[in-house]
Amino acid sequence: MTCADAHTPPGRPAPLLERASVLANERVAEGVGLVTFEAPRIATAVQPGQFVHLRIAEGADFILRRPFSVFRAGAGRVEILYQVVGRGTRVLAGAEPGTVMDAIGPLGCGWRIPEGTAHALLVAGGLGAAPMGMLADELARRGVAVTLAQGAPTASRLLARELFESVCRRTAYATDDGTAGACGFVTTLTPELIAVDRPDVIYACGPEPMQRIVAAQAAGAGVPCQVSLERLMACGVGACLSCVVSTVHGRKRACVDGPVFDAAEVLWEPAEDPETHGDPASGASREPAEEAS
Repeated sequence: MTCADAHTPPGRPAPLLERASVLANERVAEGVGLVTFEAPRIATAVQPGQFVHLRIAEGADFILRRPFSVFRAGAGRVEILYQVVGRGTRVLAGAEPGTVMDAIGPLGCGWRIPEGTAHALLVAGGLGAAPMGMLADELARRGVAVTLAQGAPTASRLLARELFESVCRRTAYATDDGTAGACGFVTTLTPELIAVDRPDVIYACGPEPMQRIVAAQAAGAGVPCQVSLERLMACGVGACLSCVVSTVHGRKRACVDGPVFDAAEVLWEPAEDPETHGDPASGASREPAEEAS
């Protein structure tokens, strides 16, 4: 069935309601899992950068669905990278094959690939890799040369390296502790990559301070940039206005108008916290707001 709603933008298909069955659920890094669902209708309809809204379990603690970026999709399957940060994701981490969850999707406005794109730069910090897998697949399918700059606290938290290295022409890494690639933030890599590779478009996802820096670097080089932003989210369909993003065109809803935005249109708030590569509190978790108890 579909979830036709007055808040679905004109011309965009109504999201689907599907019973999604867990096929596999594995730990891929400390506190990070990859769950694969059988959800053929959503898998067929989803586009890179969109997300799904999951009702993880029954009960009062799970009345609100949790939004998750779609990492990859195909052959009737949907993959989600998630970080364990609270009750909902702890239950998700314990879901065994055969567990069935209600899923609504695909939701949101995803990545856009401009016509004529020959070279793209992907910048991922921490769990900001979550919406990048399907994008990398699609760019490679179109014959676009892809460069990935990825940052994480340590080498073991560089997520999906095997996938990215198989589809990207070039990969560059930065870790806080120097265990892989450069020692420091991923934003120390991007100026050289922009200057040398001359990408036609830049895609960024991760902690918001990181995205703000990448947006400024892209603007300085005259390269279009798209960012995937995380906000506290409840309804997922634009009704509750809990996920507002300030832009030059006014207040937009991350769940409907985003989560992907033109970086030049975002009104960035000054960052009070230092850039991080994967602290859930930084906005990099790509997960819903939920208690960390």
